[in-house]
Amino acid sequence: MTDNTAANEHRDVRPPGLDADEPTTLLTFLDYLREAVIGKTDGLTDEGARRPGVASGTSLLWLVRHLTAVELNWFLWAYRGEGDEPWDDEAASPGDETVAGSVAAYRAAIARANEVIAAASDRLDRPGVRSLRPGAEAPSMRWLLVHMIEETGRHAGHADIIREQLDGSVGR
Repeated sequence: MTDNTAANEHRDVRPPGLDADEPTTLLTFLDYLREAVIGKTDGLTDEGARRPGVASGTSLLWLVRHLTAVELNWFLWAYRGEGDEPWDDEAASPGDETVAGSVAAYRAAIARANEVIAAASDRLDRPGVRSLRPGAEAPSMRWLLVHMIEETGRHAGHADIIREQLDGSVGR
């Protein structure tokens, strides 16, 4: 392992500091975590991003592809009611996908999700059309934002560990 202290200083971005309304605060923190996950792919080859960091096979590229499906499933399929079936989470297998292509797809999913969020930001308690949780009522936008902060934050932590295992890189 090499000493990446100087290289990592630019990556250690602290959480945003702001004094804003609830919708802005929630989206700002979600965007911060989304960028933290994307940042973990910076400078990696496609091969490195596909390399599993744990016995389950989770890789950085898998995490980005999984979070893409999660964004589309919760915000578009469940909340907005778009499509007949949710996006296939199993399709998150990186296969021959590239870092650039996967990050672009994630950014596109984020942009689409943010459109849904913006349209509902005046009423965070408004429920969506359906739920991904069997037998559960459709969650509110507030629930979705908090859940996506939790989901993305959990996977950002996984990304931190996997990236450190790959090349010693640390930081946010």
